[in-house]
Amino acid sequence: MSAGAWVALKRAARRAADGVATLAIRGENDLNIVGPEALAELTAAARSLHDDDGLRAVVVTGVGGRAFIGGADVRHMATLDAGSATAFITALHEAIAALGAIPVPVIARIDGYCLGAGLEVAAGCDLRLAAETAVFGMPEVMVGIPSVIEAALLPRLVGWGRTAELVYLGKRWGAAEALAYGLVERVVPAADLDAALEDWLDALLAAGPRAIRLQKALMREWQSLPLGPAIEAGIARFAEAYEGDEPKRMMQAFLTRKRP
Repeated sequence: MSAGAWVALKRAARRAADGVATLAIRGENDLNIVGPEALAELTAAARSLHDDDGLRAVVVTGVGGRAFIGGADVRHMATLDAGSATAFITALHEAIAALGAIPVPVIARIDGYCLGAGLEVAAGCDLRLAAETAVFGMPEVMVGIPSVIEAALLPRLVGWGRTAELVYLGKRWGAAEALAYGLVERVVPAADLDAALEDWLDALLAAGPRAIRLQKALMREWQSLPLGPAIEAGIARFAEAYEGDEPKRMMQAFLTRKRP
């Protein structure tokens, strides 16, 4: 393990009983630069959540407030050859894929810099919440490499032209631009970041646990299926919801609740 780098899997006291887990990333320095060790830890931590039946939501965040993830370790990448480059970038993809395979919504809590590998991690999450001071970018071409792997998600989020700004020009966006372009779902003052996160968690926890898991599975199917098969997949997931008693219980509660 390089000095100071780790990924902590935490369950905060207030949320532990609710099934909310937090993956806190501390990279090689205060910009949370990630190298092979941190990526291996992130992959292992994410995979450890895949079979947690009590899990309701996952939060991914950087430690320290200066960065979510400031990028991949350039010092390490400068030592690579074609073979080791394949292994390194595959490890980054595997970490993001492990996050995406968590069967409940994964929220990126973004404070500070979110660059390169950090933006790919954020793009691989289900929801993105950012502080007003957050900065986004894909500067890889400025150090002689293309933006790859989960950068392929960016055109779906912001369109081809905006993606071109990021990956060709190395342009950085502030949080307001990221919100306007559809890269993040909400922007708040840094001091309000945790309160806004709690709002999202409250909404997720108010929903049916099985319904949320079915919706997550369906969202992942929508990402790869043409429209017709995607609709058919939705019909199957709808029917699957009725294999348990959650719809009946929650609909009955809805129908019998007191109204103002």
